[in-house]
Amino acid sequence: MSGVVLEDFRVGVRDWCRVHVPVGWRVGQTGVSDAEFVGFQREWFQTLRSGGFAVPHWPREFGGGLTVAEQVVLYQELAAADAPRLVLAFVAVHHAASTLLAAGSQAQRVRHLPAILEGEVWCQGFSEPGAGSDLASLRTVARREGDDFVVSGQKVWASGAQYADWCLLLARTDPVAPKRKGISYLLMDMRSRGIDVRPIRQATGESHFCELFLDEVRIPVSQLVGAENAGWQVAQSTLGAERGLTMLELAERLGNAGLRWLVEECARPGPDGSRPVDDAVIADRLAQFETEIEGLRVLCRDVVQRYEAGRVGAADASVVKLFYSELLQRLTGFGAEVGGLSAQSVLRKPSSGGWESGAWVLDFVGSWEWTIPGGSSEIQRTIIGERGLGLPREPQ
Repeated sequence: MSGVVLEDFRVGVRDWCRVHVPVGWRVGQTGVSDAEFVGFQREWFQTLRSGGFAVPHWPREFGGGLTVAEQVVLYQELAAADAPRLVLAFVAVHHAASTLLAAGSQAQRVRHLPAILEGEVWCQGFSEPGAGSDLASLRTVARREGDDFVVSGQKVWASGAQYADWCLLLARTDPVAPKRKGISYLLMDMRSRGIDVRPIRQATGESHFCELFLDEVRIPVSQLVGAENAGWQVAQSTLGAERGLTMLELAERLGNAGLRWLVEECARPGPDGSRPVDDAVIADRLAQFETEIEGLRVLCRDVVQRYEAGRVGAADASVVKLFYSELLQRLTGFGAEVGGLSAQSVLRKPSSGGWESGAWVLDFVGSWEWTIPGGSSEIQRTIIGERGLGLPREPQ
């Protein structure tokens, strides 16, 4: 795509944002009820959809079709306009869609992709109390009974499960196979009997995460994704590649919101008139953050471009996840340091925002969502060493 055409696209997105990004949404989404949050998120999703921006990474026939360069521009402009994030639809438009497009049946795609565009909400049932970072140790069991799998077990850290219509579920279908060989990937209707959803109150005061208790839940065999007992491979191939796509947006928001607000925080005069940014050490830290964020942006674009070209590496998703999560934690932690006493007194943040909101202490506490779940930093480093660098496997 030529630079002129891309710049025209940027101008179009910028003009669209000027008209459609809700004014004052951060104040309006602070301290709201669940119903108000869900209603706002559904409305914003349909607004983005009307502009052609809700699922830019999907194939054109399903409502997407933007190039990687266009997606980068889109996320830059949405971040610069301080647009709300698609929190409610995140798992649906990214993880669920990625799985269905890469490994789902045609019937599953036809059933769910249009429904996602209409607002179908998904959650992810992967981690368990004893199988978080070591996900392959999961113990939720799915036994075959005729045309159904009957599932029992417990899941934890299921983001947004209290709002979800469907769940991406990993369950053990062969209890005697090696732990990565006996797992199947299932689509679970959250209206099924035997599902108990319990929100978890977090240190930030939110209840974003949930526990799922599954008691003899029946899932039709038609909701199996890929081959039986090959769920681990499905999860690794689809969700690993998807991580690069989601990071395109998160990297831009970290720069356009997180860093910008951090600089503004440091430029604000204190009681004595001095500004933190005038301190050489603080100015150096800000410059370091800017350099790291730009590196993250370049890395994300490179991973997505190589994925589309069929050249993505086995550890690329882990590199991106590790880099982003630890950078986010350092940046928000620094914000809590320089924010002073005022940063300690903010007790609420917008429900439709990202992991960086300018409420520095809450942002820092929330940043631990990234360095622990979804594979801790230690696990990511092991994957990078073994799969990326070819180092000997750690003895089990």
